[in-house]
Amino acid sequence: MSLQQAMKKCPAVAILRSSSAARYSDVSDVLVEAGIRAVEFTFTAPDVADAIRAYAACKPADVALGAGTVITVEQARAAVEAGATYLISPSICVDVIEEGTRLGVPVLPGALTPTEILTAWRAGAAMVKVFPASAVGGPSYIKAVRGPLSDIPLVPTGGVDVDNAGAYLAAGAVGVGVGSPLVADACEPGGDLDALSARARALVASVTGAVARP
Repeated sequence: MSLQQAMKKCPAVAILRSSSAARYSDVSDVLVEAGIRAVEFTFTAPDVADAIRAYAACKPADVALGAGTVITVEQARAAVEAGATYLISPSICVDVIEEGTRLGVPVLPGALTPTEILTAWRAGAAMVKVFPASAVGGPSYIKAVRGPLSDIPLVPTGGVDVDNAGAYLAAGAVGVGVGSPLVADACEPGGDLDALSARARALVASVTGAVARP
């Protein structure tokens, strides 16, 4: 399943970030069971390519698996070769966008200002990750940017949590990226997967409810 299709089912990307990717598959299983349909394995973990490969081989067909914190062409190639079907960067890495286009996968570069958002879009972004969204006004900032840039699909990340995710969608975002407020300690040895499940279900209810409202 493509990222766009996954986000139509549940407009939230779960961001897994840890010093080790050893538990990424287990954590993803919990997220998927709760209704999340897009997960992002970040390159902050040295073993992330192996984790992508392992989860790509066993994940449900209706789940989109992507790689995050992709800032080099080499990381982009390694991620796609391992099975990632979309790439996310913290900033506008034009070479990563170009490589993703060559490889046939969508790239979501990070941008903040209207100039950066438009630059990312013109460079070939499939969607633009607005980061860090909460630091510049949160949903009100997304609504303001959407005024002149209404054709650009925005995915705010950074400070998005269960309580405010719906407000970002109501402001015009096509989806949200949620990291530590959702995942917390789940990727760490002994992390609480039951608590993760509860947070994930609450997030799914929040974002799907926001989409359902007129």
